[in-house]
Amino acid sequence: MANLTPELEKWRLKILKVAEGYGLDMFETIFEMITYDQINQFAAYGGFPVRYPHWRFGMEYEQLSKSYEYGLSKIYEMVVNTDPCYAYLMEGNRMVDQKLVMAHVYGHCDFFKNNQWFAPTNRKMMDQMANHATRIRRYTDRYGVDVVEDFVDKILSMENLIDRYSPYIKKSSEKERQDEEAKRSEVSLLRVNRDYMDEYINPQEFVDHQRKRQAEEASRSMKFPAEPERDILQFLMHYAPLKNWQQDIISIIRDEAYYFAPQGMTKIMNEGWASYWHSKIMTQDILSDSEIIDFADAHSGTMAMAPGGFNPYKVGIELFRDIEDRWNKGRFGKEWNECDDIQAKANWDLKLGLGREKIFEVRRNFNDVTFIDEFLTEDFCVRNKMFVYKFNKRTGQYEVDTRDFGQVKKQFLFQLTNFGQPIIQVEDANFENRGELLLTHRFEGIDMQPNYMVETLKNVQVIWGRPVNLATVQDQQPKLYRFDGKEIHEIAIGQPPSESAVSDSEH
Repeated sequence: MANLTPELEKWRLKILKVAEGYGLDMFETIFEMITYDQINQFAAYGGFPVRYPHWRFGMEYEQLSKSYEYGLSKIYEMVVNTDPCYAYLMEGNRMVDQKLVMAHVYGHCDFFKNNQWFAPTNRKMMDQMANHATRIRRYTDRYGVDVVEDFVDKILSMENLIDRYSPYIKKSSEKERQDEEAKRSEVSLLRVNRDYMDEYINPQEFVDHQRKRQAEEASRSMKFPAEPERDILQFLMHYAPLKNWQQDIISIIRDEAYYFAPQGMTKIMNEGWASYWHSKIMTQDILSDSEIIDFADAHSGTMAMAPGGFNPYKVGIELFRDIEDRWNKGRFGKEWNECDDIQAKANWDLKLGLGREKIFEVRRNFNDVTFIDEFLTEDFCVRNKMFVYKFNKRTGQYEVDTRDFGQVKKQFLFQLTNFGQPIIQVEDANFENRGELLLTHRFEGIDMQPNYMVETLKNVQVIWGRPVNLATVQDQQPKLYRFDGKEIHEIAIGQPPSESAVSDSEH
């Protein structure tokens, strides 16, 4: 329930009315006033105080608390993508800060509801998170804290090994849809919420028979999987030799990873959209004369971006403003693109007034990658000093490496693709006919960090139960890394098969 003061509630209603007047369309938004300690707790749990307990969340809470106490950072707002949306205000903030936060939150809520990349997400995730927590606590009571937490640790280390675009891809044929439904139905038989009934509902003989049947079907295929599988968590959940509670925990962590994925895919747009609207609502409708300086101070602090740095709030708001200005003046299309007259372009204004309509369209249809690819212009990069930087070891500073627009845009898009993380997929689940797992890394010019690579290989091997291989490129040389449960072996692909074991310290 909301616990706002009468004055805050009055401002909330006014800001809501103004936001709706501009065309924003939100789910019901419930604001709650909480302490700085509570907001740090909620932030550590990703905005869900009902989430399952784990040491990682405690560690994040400690970092947030120390950062706040030392004056290094401060959480002004937090909003959760659910229906209704839940938003949190922090006690002790100035009234102008609370107004700014409420305006900002309504921008986020509009984005959550209307951006197509959020369409498949579970809007009742607050209840789902509570259900997840109950199930994991039940397994902890039954199998022990150390056993369950160790397994959760391993799965969390690979929570990014999902196919973030799969929720948006429709099956190409009715047969594929039926096959997918059959697979889901089969897996659901192996998981029950009341785990004490497992041995009666899913006796081990039945589970073994199902897995044997799956293995036999797979062996009849020329290659398994028939196509590379990017959702590694789902693949392990279906085909690794797991107990029912382990399958369930993978499904829990996978569900939550897919829930949070759209937020990572739209970080620049989402923050830019919310910042655009809090700026417009505050400056044109809400601020009193005495609050202007305080607002400017808070707003500029949020928008600060050092040379060589990257601030999604700043890039997002400026790009939305640029789009609005261009479509208002008609600075787009064939005639604009083919104009070579610098003076004519500088004075170009067809007074079309299409800017507001265009930014709402962009808000609905794009994610960060398509947003930057479609609307980032050379002029925008020059005005906002967006260049490619590199670190100069001699001076100890970052310096401009190139101002070439093509290179700037390419580097920007590369950092956004898959959140800048390596793309890994299951290539073969019966590698060299030994039942080993072969993973492949889609190499795009940057080597994987050896320590992360090795630790993740170890965790996948524990789950798979047999040796795991990873094909990648390191130091410009195609290599295969194999972990057999004891040692990491490095094999240079394309050279004589002189296999050598390497210690963890070398990676």
